[in-house]
Amino acid sequence: MQYSIDLDPIDWRLLDLLQADASLTNQALAEAAHVSPATALRRVKRLRDLGVIERITALLAPRFAERGLSAICEITLDRQGDEHQAAFEARAVADAAVQQCWRVSPGPDFVLVAWAADMPAFHAFTQRLFTQDANVRNVKTFFALKRAKFDPRVEAITP
Repeated sequence: MQYSIDLDPIDWRLLDLLQADASLTNQALAEAAHVSPATALRRVKRLRDLGVIERITALLAPRFAERGLSAICEITLDRQGDEHQAAFEARAVADAAVQQCWRVSPGPDFVLVAWAADMPAFHAFTQRLFTQDANVRNVKTFFALKRAKFDPRVEAITP
């Protein structure tokens, strides 16, 4: 896969630091990246403007994130045409219970990571998303018992 955005080692160093702790002040970020505060500010703004940094978010501690039910759902559609996959994907990403939505191959068509406060809330989620009118043939759900690791960081990509 080709990337049209060229990132140099300074960009990757800034990205690595921000992925580890996005709450760093510009001064602290610049010091850790060994660049001037003006350079750090300019580079981070560029990375945001280019869409490399999609958004800044807070990760909850596991004791809070593991309340409720975390479910990993494999979904196989009845009809797999592009328009059918796009329609299901649109429904999935619009649902607040869906934390992640992946088109996958081979095997199921989609893998969703979903969160619900309790089993009645999860049941309501399944009724919204996995009905016949959503073109769903099969659903296999796995409930998470423990989160051993969660790290959304991306390592530097080198050619």
